[in-house]
Amino acid sequence: MTGYAVVNPATGETLATYPTHTDVEVQEALASASAEFRIWRDVAVAERATIIRRIAELHRERRDELAAIIVREMGKPLAAAEGEVDFAADITEYYADHIDRITGDQSIDIEGEGTAVIRRSPLGVLLGIMPWNFPYYQVARFAAPNLAVGNTILLKHAPQCPESAEAIARIYRDAGLPEGAYINVRLTNEQAADVIADPRVQGVSVTGSERAGSAVAALAGQHLKKVALELGGSDPFILLSTNDLDAAVEGAVAARLDNTGQSCNAAKRFIVHEDLYDAFLEKFTAAMTAAKTGDPFADDTVLGPLSSLAAAERLDGQVQRAIEQGATLVTGGTRTGAFFESTVLTDVTAEMDAFREEFFGPVGVVYKVENEDEAVALANDTPYGLGSYVYTTDAEQAVRLADKIDAGMVFVNIVLADEAGLPFGGVKRSGTSREMGLLAADEFVNKKLIRVAG
Repeated sequence: MTGYAVVNPATGETLATYPTHTDVEVQEALASASAEFRIWRDVAVAERATIIRRIAELHRERRDELAAIIVREMGKPLAAAEGEVDFAADITEYYADHIDRITGDQSIDIEGEGTAVIRRSPLGVLLGIMPWNFPYYQVARFAAPNLAVGNTILLKHAPQCPESAEAIARIYRDAGLPEGAYINVRLTNEQAADVIADPRVQGVSVTGSERAGSAVAALAGQHLKKVALELGGSDPFILLSTNDLDAAVEGAVAARLDNTGQSCNAAKRFIVHEDLYDAFLEKFTAAMTAAKTGDPFADDTVLGPLSSLAAAERLDGQVQRAIEQGATLVTGGTRTGAFFESTVLTDVTAEMDAFREEFFGPVGVVYKVENEDEAVALANDTPYGLGSYVYTTDAEQAVRLADKIDAGMVFVNIVLADEAGLPFGGVKRSGTSREMGLLAADEFVNKKLIRVAG
């Protein structure tokens, strides 16, 4: 029995299958991670940092191999795959570099004599449920901070990413991490539910769909487990003024087409002031249409296939439904196998499904607004609240919008500006936690108060 397979979305060919772990193997993994936690938590911070830094180095040393794997697994264009490996290495190294800061005591001023500190202690075994769209980056931002603070990891990757999951597990082992500290587990959904319920597991982190996040959160709540959720997004790109429309369009296209449009925090709704709307739409449409679709191993490919035939069919259904409900198809809208043309829609209204849905692929929806207030209202009229983008030449306006937008992240006059030290996460139905940066290391720790008399 297996649900784990490498299916090249560019060709539809099944390249490899991997067996789902048996219930006995899952119990062995739980026992190993639990036993190792009691050891790993007491390993010297400097020693943990050395191993984590070596994990980053091995990502860089195996860059070509790792990149090729995810091109085959989910169709990511090669340059983007290489960039993802680099970023995963940077994130991992960040926690090695900052390990003293994230594990050190935090002093508290008190009124009486003596001392009070917050000591961050690891919780135990954690289950990470990871998605297919960024197979290395997602793992790095969950595993690295939690290993740094002393937790141990069970990692369930997406069923279509078993080869990259094995490659990462090898890196962690080869870097010198104890065998039970990071274990790759190929679980069914039923087995994952049993793992969450197991008393040895202290928390679960999910990156994925609203449906998956809701199901895991309900189960984790039933068993009183800490849960971290990073879910979908329908991020607004607000353009109110610019001194360089071409640069703004370039940013808009880059923010929409990154990872063939399969990114939770991609710009998906383009909210443009009426004075710029016609010119923006013309240039945006031309640039979207010009993005080269093709072999993901080719150097000049911008758009590879979507991650699977099912994903492309799902996106096709959304676009066709939007058109049937009255949206205007400006360009694109055609699917060929798992490949989907870059697409631009306009005239989407609140009565249409497309107004509330997330398009997980190279589809941009462009809206016209009369003023700042209308732009903010439209930006916030969504169940999501992950990222957002604001382009304006008015510095005071940028501050106002950053305060008013309901999102976990606001980027002003810049796109694709994620860094290892910047926290990532959202609000509303986009999630409940923060990954990357120093905040990520605070998600699964006991912030223990230690008060000592004078």
